Amino acid sequence: MSTSFAVTWDYRCPFARNASEHILTALEAGADWDVTWVPFSLNQAHVEEGEADVWDDPSKEAGLLAMQAGIAVRDRWPEAFPTVQRALFAARHDEGRDIREEDVVREVLEANGADADQVFKEIAGGQPLKAFRAEHEQAVADNHVFGVPTFIAGGQAVFVRVMDRPGTDGERARTTIERILDLVTGWPELNEFKHTSIPR
Repeated sequence: MSTSFAVTWDYRCPFARNASEHILTALEAGADWDVTWVPFSLNQAHVEEGEADVWDDPSKEAGLLAMQAGIAVRDRWPEAFPTVQRALFAARHDEGRDIREEDVVREVLEANGADADQVFKEIAGGQPLKAFRAEHEQAVADNHVFGVPTFIAGGQAVFVRVMDRPGTDGERARTTIERILDLVTGWPELNEFKHTSIPR
C-alpha cells in the first residue's frame, strides 16, 4: 500500500528545492508514494494587512509566473512535471536565472520536455492562477501552512528544512523523506527541533 502525503512548494525557496529533490529522486528510484504537490506563495504569505493579495496585484504578476507554469505542467502534462519541477528550481538556485522573466521560463520548459506555447496558453486562460490561489488558501485554512516545504500527512502539517540534497542517491532520498513522515505522523508531540548551529 502506497504512502500518501502532500508537500508545499515555491520555487523561491532553497529548502523547498532540497525537499523536492529528495522526493523526486526517491520516486525515480521506486518509492511507493502518492505525492500531492501543493503550490504556496511566499509572496502572499508576506502580504501586510490592508495590502492587496498578490493574485490581485498587477505589480506582483511576474513573481507568480514560474509557479503558474509548474502548476500548468502538473495538471495538464503530469509526465513532464518531475523534470520541469527540478529544472525550475535549478534555474533559480543553481543557475541564478530570473524565473520572473517569461523568456527564462520558456527556455526551461522547452529544454525539459514541455511545450512552452501550450503552457503559456494555459496561463493566459487563467486556470493555473485560479488553482494557485485556491490551493494556497486551502492550505492556510485547513492546515495553517505558513511556508515551504510543509509536509501534510495523517492530519498533521509540519514545516521542515532539509539541509542537504540527495544527488542521484535514491536510497538516501527515500530514507530522508520516510524519516520526516515518521515524525509528522508518528510523533506529533514533537513541535520543534532545530539545531543551534549548522556544520560547515
